Amino acid sequence: MLIRNYGFFWQREQIFWGAGRNPGHLKGVLATATTAEPIDFREQIGVYALYDVGFRLVYVSQAGVGNSNLFSRLKQHRSDRLAERWDRVSWFGTRKVNSTGKNIGLLASKGERKNVLMSDVLNHIEAILIEVTEPPKNRQGG
Repeated sequence: MLIRNYGFFWQREQIFWGAGRNPGHLKGVLATATTAEPIDFREQIGVYALYDVGFRLVYVSQAGVGNSNLFSRLKQHRSDRLAERWDRVSWFGTRKVNSTGKNIGLLASKGERKNVLMSDVLNHIEAILIEVTEPPKNRQGG
């Protein structure tokens, strides 16, 4: 299984970006959780899409190359050329998490092939999404 977690149309204004010594978080609830305890998905890696206030797709990219994670990439978009152009985010993460939010796995789990580079997988997913959606703010093709 490639996509382990996801979030649809999370509002930018409801993300806690951090203050003082608090680094911020991307809290949500696991769909399979037996309780509604929030999980911090800030360390997720995968692909994400940014939408404007009218739910129009404006940008698709990936988090997980180098030291980036979902939270750090979204935080960058608060001050880059997309800063005033997005209001919501949908994301698809490849890291498995337990009920406390701890990352317990990456792409492969027991019995799955492990000789695939995560960067290759993310490049392919990103290219497909860019190609089929043609987001207007992406500078590269699929």
